[in-house]
Amino acid sequence: MASPPILLIEDTPSLQLLYRAALTKAGYAVLTAGSAAEGLELLLEATPQVILLDLVLPDRDGLDLMREMLQLHPGLHVVVMTAHGSINKAVEAMRAGAHEFLVKPFDEVRLLNVVADAYKTAAATPRDTATAPLIVLPAAGPAPAPIGSGFIGSSQAMAAIHATIVSVARSMATVFITGESGTGKELCALAVHSNSPRANGPFIALNCGAIPQDLLESEVFGHMKGSFTGAISDKPGAATAADGGTLFLDEVCEMAPALQTKLLRFLQTSTVVPVGATRPKKVNVRIVCATNRDPMEAVRRGLFREDLFYRLFVVPIHMPPLRERGDDVIEIAETALARFAQEEGKQFDGLSPEVRALFRRMPWPGNVRQVLNVIRNVAVLNEGGVLTSAMLPASLLQQAQDLLIAHRPSHPSERPSQPEPLGLDSLLGRPLAEIERLVIEATLAQHNGSVPKAARVLELSPSTLYRKIEAWAQR
Repeated sequence: MASPPILLIEDTPSLQLLYRAALTKAGYAVLTAGSAAEGLELLLEATPQVILLDLVLPDRDGLDLMREMLQLHPGLHVVVMTAHGSINKAVEAMRAGAHEFLVKPFDEVRLLNVVADAYKTAAATPRDTATAPLIVLPAAGPAPAPIGSGFIGSSQAMAAIHATIVSVARSMATVFITGESGTGKELCALAVHSNSPRANGPFIALNCGAIPQDLLESEVFGHMKGSFTGAISDKPGAATAADGGTLFLDEVCEMAPALQTKLLRFLQTSTVVPVGATRPKKVNVRIVCATNRDPMEAVRRGLFREDLFYRLFVVPIHMPPLRERGDDVIEIAETALARFAQEEGKQFDGLSPEVRALFRRMPWPGNVRQVLNVIRNVAVLNEGGVLTSAMLPASLLQQAQDLLIAHRPSHPSERPSQPEPLGLDSLLGRPLAEIERLVIEATLAQHNGSVPKAARVLELSPSTLYRKIEAWAQR
């Protein structure tokens, strides 16, 4: 059965003729239009699956036309075409639901690869998805998390992330995720994959910063037996393993310049050449990448190719740090506590008010990963009940203590007075509990408030010292 025709909307006659000739030669039926009005009329008459759309048209903005077409036929796969100076427009189109974009001038191979991928994706899209109305998220209020995303939190920042994932998942656009370590960049990539037409395909994650540079090319593109010392058999790379699915390149800015060149060629041709091979192999892969660096700074410093950056940085998603997500830290901690308690066969009853206040105040430099580490520690080392500050790891309590010291008033008149040096005469006649407190406070002052250092001097455990300090603060 022949594929539905391609609708080509291009107002420059010479380019229209050139693209139509290449597509016809490859066996595609092509309908052509030179204006938005003519293109819309042909869409209603012929109902094509794939549209090649120039974003600059004489009678209407191409982006507005694309939005109307997608409202009429949500199953369309629109490939937008734009000049190099209008890449921002192409990025906007990808966010609005375009399948892919082509930057003029492009060669015939690139055109045919993109069109073939659009048809393949259309064929893999279930019929009910192709005819379903577009998902419209509410203008205000938290958006529901995409199914299978694994995200926890209802803050406004995460609602925006959810909306972007739902919007971009259906296209083939490359997604570039940025954010600090521990913010959930891989979860975001998995959510994009899980909500896309490729959800039944493989999701292959590769950390470019954790693999030696001399082995990274083999890990990405594979190698042939005997191509280098230790290559005892053929090995498919991550790009081949992800065929039909999604390839997630974490810490992509750590990639060596030579491999960046090969990655760029892979993105342009959709073919891989394993180390030691002579023939390229065609694969159908969607790329999602991530970094905890500033990618623009890496480009400015010459560490990352500018052309590769613009090829990858189509739909940017920035994962906010946990300190900017409000009460999400409480939701994450409570969810993790319930899960880890179940794994350990214990019963915990949520967080105490002082722990909630402490968690909101903490800067969490390790982000979500640090919270999970803390809650896992609590679940393993305690028997259950309400999670109190006495159950928290000493390292976290030290961070909280350091935070309090850093925010003490700096004006001399506002500083608390230092404890007077203690002599035996000054201690005689006082209750033992008061003497203990005076000694501890004096030792803390001597070590600039460092609980671990004071604990070593007093031959106490830091957790014992923290519990005493907390008890004094509550009196």
